[in-house]
Amino acid sequence: MFGKLINSIGVQENGNDSNKYERIETYAAEEEIMLSDNNNNKLQPKMAKDEDDIVNVKNIRDDMRKYVVACAIFASLNSVLLGYDVGVMSGAIIFIQQDLKITETQQEILVGILSILSLLGSLAGGKISDTIGRKWTIALACIVFQSGAAIMALAPSYQILMIGRLLAGIGIGFGIMIAPVYIADISPSIARGSLTSFPEIFINLGILLGYISNYVFSGLPVHSNWRIMLGVGIAPSVFLGFALFIIPESPRWLVMQNRIEEARTVLLKTYDNTKEVDERLAEIQMAARIANADKYKEKAVWLKILNPSPAIKRMLITGCGIQCFQQISGIDATVYYSPTIFKDAGIKGNIELLAATVAVGFTKKMFIFVALFLIDKLGRKPLLYISTIGMTISLFCLSFTLTFLGDQRFGIGLAILFVCSNVAFFSVGIGPICWVVSSEIFPLRLRAQASGLGAVGSRVSSGVICMSFLTLSRAITVGGTFFLFSVISALSVVFVHTCVPETKGKSLEQIEMLFQKGSELQVGGEIEMGDAECLVQRQ
Repeated sequence: MFGKLINSIGVQENGNDSNKYERIETYAAEEEIMLSDNNNNKLQPKMAKDEDDIVNVKNIRDDMRKYVVACAIFASLNSVLLGYDVGVMSGAIIFIQQDLKITETQQEILVGILSILSLLGSLAGGKISDTIGRKWTIALACIVFQSGAAIMALAPSYQILMIGRLLAGIGIGFGIMIAPVYIADISPSIARGSLTSFPEIFINLGILLGYISNYVFSGLPVHSNWRIMLGVGIAPSVFLGFALFIIPESPRWLVMQNRIEEARTVLLKTYDNTKEVDERLAEIQMAARIANADKYKEKAVWLKILNPSPAIKRMLITGCGIQCFQQISGIDATVYYSPTIFKDAGIKGNIELLAATVAVGFTKKMFIFVALFLIDKLGRKPLLYISTIGMTISLFCLSFTLTFLGDQRFGIGLAILFVCSNVAFFSVGIGPICWVVSSEIFPLRLRAQASGLGAVGSRVSSGVICMSFLTLSRAITVGGTFFLFSVISALSVVFVHTCVPETKGKSLEQIEMLFQKGSELQVGGEIEMGDAECLVQRQ
């Protein structure tokens, strides 16, 4: 071992004197033999111990990474439910209309109302998660959605179907609000972006599974196929039930409840060493003390949000704005009504329409992994630029294709291509990063409620778009509607440039302090931020 070590050092020197290296290697070999002969009983146990220590440290780090990833995956299972509902309803609505004889307006309401109703869950979810904890709010979301999905699958009429839709919407509202908050709370700073994008990954998985379910069950009788499609959505909640026995409570929530030792135990499972754990715990406690100071006691949390300080106002503009732009650029309309889009392009049969939607779901799912791998390397803002600019171009090209090349074989191919490129650019950037940013930027005391408010903006925007898409398309054509979406997407590029900071590699507490200095939010699109301790001292 010593011979190899010294030899490697020698190779790094200036290689002009080869005899010198020969002597070094010879001496090293002799030293190694001598040590081996004379001190075998002492040296070998020490070397073995050092190697064991290295292996043990590596194993511990691997176990920590696996543990954090497992927590992020389990916390994101609720997102599969939302994605599945979005995907399956795009095809199920065709058969619901045939079975229950509902009108076009009722179709729009049935599709879009889930997004509107989910705001109830998002609004209540912040307060509930502060009361019962992040972990058990995830469980509550699962139970409520399960109940709604079961009612929808068994609904004998449109009215009962809407009751199930009400419960499913509330459950989804809980889930989409709490999953990014929980993952951001538990993740190390270096991996928080990738891990917080997990909910979007699982939404895309759910959408793909919904599309596949549509295609698989479409051949069954009309009275039963859509019921099976909706009922299958209950399955992910079974896995979530097992997950509750594995995932811990959020360490930041535990600190807010003054359960410091429990928080430290959780952090020990997610960070490499006790020094880093102590630093993170000190940061969280500092943020919690600020959150629990007298100025926070004087006003209710919601009053603080409704009457914000300049820093909180900047956070709200960034968090809620990016949530709204994510939806008003038409992504849910594209996903929910993809059969309508492809029908307008020239595809006729239901089987062919549903097969084309599977391609959309597969594309959306695959490109989310690009964001997963790049979000903590390139940063949030570069991916947002790529995403919003790419979506703008794709939407404009789709509008042109539907307007001038509809009902042509070439036009059908282009329509599928541009729909797929639109969802691909969405998945690369604004889809997952929207949730990452909105879960990172708010102060600890306001994080759950403010994230809930952002989710409300997202769901309301989605509901409005979905509930008006068919009416708007009839008024200005499907191509005209997507031209409008392209204009909105172009505005989102401007919003990203002016209002969204780069948060890569910063702790949640550092990001919170950053917004106290609004002039630093956009300097060439990058963040300049001092040391966290200095910023804390300014408070």
